Amino acid sequence: MRTLKSYEAYYRRWSLTWESHALLRAEFVAGDEDLGRRFIELVDPLRYPADGLGDDAVREIRRLKARMESERLPRGADPRLHAKLGPGGLSDVEWTVQLLQLRHGREVAGLRTTRTREALAAAREAGLLTEEHAGTLDEAWVLATRVRNAVMLVRGRAGDTFPSESRELAAVGRYLGYGPGHVGDMLDAYRRTTRRARSVVEELFYGG
Repeated sequence: MRTLKSYEAYYRRWSLTWESHALLRAEFVAGDEDLGRRFIELVDPLRYPADGLGDDAVREIRRLKARMESERLPRGADPRLHAKLGPGGLSDVEWTVQLLQLRHGREVAGLRTTRTREALAAAREAGLLTEEHAGTLDEAWVLATRVRNAVMLVRGRAGDTFPSESRELAAVGRYLGYGPGHVGDMLDAYRRTTRRARSVVEELFYGG
């Protein structure tokens, strides 16, 4: 069992960029509240570094994202309709927001949250991205989340892609507000929304 001191020693000597990134999701849930608070205080300097991120760390985060998508995207899946890993999907939005957190979390208190939409709003208010870009990313994140929720309700299990079976797909459409015969409109709207989000990700996350 690790102690706080051992965690401190490890993070000081050996922690890698991906660990700082992963710690953005750390929050106290249950157990000893004082211990949880002390752990959060311990890791805050790692996930919100005083000097932001160097170019090498940014390149490493981009490399890790590309690797994750190439390894986890199911074979044969249409990336444009994958709510988690597809262009403009949840992963694109979340990693873009997390990069802003790593870069600016120390000076912008509102970024120090595990909630994607809260951090996105804080980044907008701090002028780290435009109102338009923030709105585009938020819209895509909400839509992708609603798609995942719809798939869970319709199929009874978690899923990140639109169903291939026509009745299930129509049921997802009804959940999203599309009437009979408008499944194609739903898919087109999803692609448009995520395509716009991907263009923002290309600019903010990839520096393009």
